[in-house]
Amino acid sequence: MSTPIPPRFPITEDQIDWVVFRFYARVRAHPVLGPVFWKHVRNWDAHEAKIARFWRNAILFEKSYDGNPMAVHMAAGNVEGPHFAIWLGLFDEVLNAELPPELAAAWSALAHRIGRGLRLGIEGASGDGPPKLN
Repeated sequence: MSTPIPPRFPITEDQIDWVVFRFYARVRAHPVLGPVFWKHVRNWDAHEAKIARFWRNAILFEKSYDGNPMAVHMAAGNVEGPHFAIWLGLFDEVLNAELPPELAAAWSALAHRIGRGLRLGIEGASGDGPPKLN
């Protein structure tokens, strides 16, 4: 029997669910990101539950998420590199408003690392030249 992997940082499933809920409330109303998401998301409750499973897997090492974020973002057709800076800005606002500072900082660092990877994949696939590294 293997030893469970400790979480990246101490956060509860309820905190993850709440941050995801608050974040997507902002996304739906955002003038740039809202239309990108509205084109693809038909059931917000299901989408938020899936993304919460993604974060529980990334942070708590649960095995509840089965998906390929890079493939989904690339297949969407309307996700562009600059969207990630907006996404991360909104996400940081929610983290800072809803979590204690040390948790917000830890989750933000992880989100920025994941966001960089997704952005580089999107920009690299667009064929518009080399990816921007800043």
